[in-house]
Amino acid sequence: MGRYVARRLLQMIPVFIGSTLLIFCMMYALPGDPVRALYGEKAPDPAQIAAIKHQLGLDLPLWHQYWNYLTGLFQGDFGTQIASQRPVFDVIEQAFPVTIRLTLFAFVFTVVAGILLGLVSGLRADKALDRIVLVFTLLLISVPSFVLGFLFQYLFAFQLGWVTPTVQNSRDLGQLLLPAIVLAALSLAYVTRLTRTSVAENLRADYIRTAIAKGLPRRRVVGVHLLRNSLIPVVTFLGTDIGALMAGAVVTEGIFNVHGVGNAIFEALNRREGSTVVGIATLIVIVYLVASLLVDLLYAVLDPRIRYD
Repeated sequence: MGRYVARRLLQMIPVFIGSTLLIFCMMYALPGDPVRALYGEKAPDPAQIAAIKHQLGLDLPLWHQYWNYLTGLFQGDFGTQIASQRPVFDVIEQAFPVTIRLTLFAFVFTVVAGILLGLVSGLRADKALDRIVLVFTLLLISVPSFVLGFLFQYLFAFQLGWVTPTVQNSRDLGQLLLPAIVLAALSLAYVTRLTRTSVAENLRADYIRTAIAKGLPRRRVVGVHLLRNSLIPVVTFLGTDIGALMAGAVVTEGIFNVHGVGNAIFEALNRREGSTVVGIATLIVIVYLVASLLVDLLYAVLDPRIRYD
């Protein structure tokens, strides 16, 4: 197991470098000059612009800028905002915990509700309840998240008055409930369908028939034998879904006025602050890679036949 983890960590290095390099190049290929944009409609002094660019290293070749960024990462330096001269790490430190809180809330809701709905639907495959669940998940997949967000906001906040239309305190889990549900809606549909399909397929497997023939209690057959083997494809999806939820939070945070990384990215793009966007995107890449490793290790827990050498 230790050798496998070490090998996976080494494999992450080129993936991390390639993904961050791609994001870095895309951001710095955007049209417009972020330094010149600081002056608005005023005619800036070319000497001042040149001095600021030299101070921030923006006058260097692109490969040199990326190398400076990469070496700074290992020292905890994510760069500096051009407009405020504020370290990007401070922006991330303020915004990232808000998004993490929202993402974890949505993730827990996805896992609990999705697996429960999928299990019930799979145990009653082709019955009325199964068809209702399938139609429900199809609706969640078909409706875009921003449409669902405005719809839920209008219904539960403005019409019913159950929640506030925007989040006033990101530490209050009650206020994060509605945006978390909207954020988790698409993932919930996929987890439900994956669980349902896997449960319905494994329910016809020989080992389930053997367990039933031995007279094992239904709770043990379903909870230990059936569910444990059915969760392997679900865990695969959930591992990559953590990063997808964080990326999807950009839209959800905009709808419900949550001041997380979505709001920080939106403001940075308006100011063409590439360093802020690259810094946040780099952190999301790290989350993706770590989640992928944890998923592979969890396989061995769910299925004892899987061994890593």
